[in-house]
Amino acid sequence: MKKYFLKSQSVFLYFPVLFMAFLQLSCNNDKPNAPAEEEESTATLPPVETNPPNSKYKPAFKGQTRIGGVKTQTAYTVKVFATGLTNPWGMENLPDGRILVTQKNGTMRIVTQAGVVGGAITGIPTVNSSGQGGLLDVAVDPDFATNRMVYWSFAQTGTNGTTTSVAKGKLSANETKIENAIVIYKAIPEFNSTLHYGSRLAWDKQGNLFVSTGERSDIQSRPLAQKLDAALGKIVRITKNGAAAAGNPFIGQTGVLPEIYSYGHRNVQGLAIHPVTGDLWEAELGPLGGDEINKITASKNYGWPTISYGLEYSGAAIGAGITTKSGMEQPVYYWDPVISPSGITFYSGNQISEWTNNLFVAALSGQHVARLVIKDNAVVGEERLLTTYKSRFRDVLEGKDGALYAVTDGSNASIYKIGK
Repeated sequence: MKKYFLKSQSVFLYFPVLFMAFLQLSCNNDKPNAPAEEEESTATLPPVETNPPNSKYKPAFKGQTRIGGVKTQTAYTVKVFATGLTNPWGMENLPDGRILVTQKNGTMRIVTQAGVVGGAITGIPTVNSSGQGGLLDVAVDPDFATNRMVYWSFAQTGTNGTTTSVAKGKLSANETKIENAIVIYKAIPEFNSTLHYGSRLAWDKQGNLFVSTGERSDIQSRPLAQKLDAALGKIVRITKNGAAAAGNPFIGQTGVLPEIYSYGHRNVQGLAIHPVTGDLWEAELGPLGGDEINKITASKNYGWPTISYGLEYSGAAIGAGITTKSGMEQPVYYWDPVISPSGITFYSGNQISEWTNNLFVAALSGQHVARLVIKDNAVVGEERLLTTYKSRFRDVLEGKDGALYAVTDGSNASIYKIGK
């Protein structure tokens, strides 16, 4: 800061400058989860998105959308790794490097390191596979080597509708079935819809499980994303037995579900833990525009459906048509038009060093895998990978070998391997 010491005028000139600097700092602190506006982009290319946006909404800060493009300089290859999967949804590494894959109809498959797809693993409780339901994500117990436990999320039919539920069971020694499967968590209330279940799973450092849920899409259920006595439109954190994890922000509050970690979400299909900071990040599908990337902080409200950078599918405004409101978090990044983000992963491998700590996003309607370069919690560059394959990508995973694996959506799906 430049100081103006000009004899008797110095006091009058210096302190207004100091006051204005303090005032600007205070205003920036009103958005604790938003990147600093002065964050410089490392991108050297035009933004990868060239289509016009659906809305006339303006970003809250520079770089919140349509950041400049980047291009990977390291030579890498893309090859078909495995084929013949039926409507896969989630992927997870087994300790030996094989990949456990869920299929929407209620079975799992194991893919070997050579890309051979094993037979259907049965024993999973009945799933409701209508609409966007079915068997969803999968998480392998951190102690799998000794207990062989597997966790999964799925759409479950109840008395008054369906729920996003979580179950666990033991993978048999011959790897053909799940033994002693039990449901450990249900995202209440049940709702009569087959849309917006979420749902991704991610382990925290204490061995608790983050679970994302959707708000079930309907106009009637949307407001529940803002209600703390409902688990719809939330990220919850539970123990391996399904109880609220110790340290959750709302434990002990009357009329509040103790498992809630954050709220105000629409349909979160991506969860990932940053490999360095340990922060939780998510990818959230918007309506007509307004897909989001958020860094999640416990107890925070992420705004849906009160604020959004998207529109109704009819083109009408959502609610009051506002994008910011005091007490509600801004997305780190958003897309308009949408790419329909599903599974996400941070890259921590050693095959392609320029990808270290970048976030990779499987895009459904976008038909690519997005690479987001992140610096100081801001997106500073974007690249689109696998665009020539014209496939809807459902999930992306960093393998034990340091390569990326991206699985497509649909009845005859493939896994692509991206690496050196």
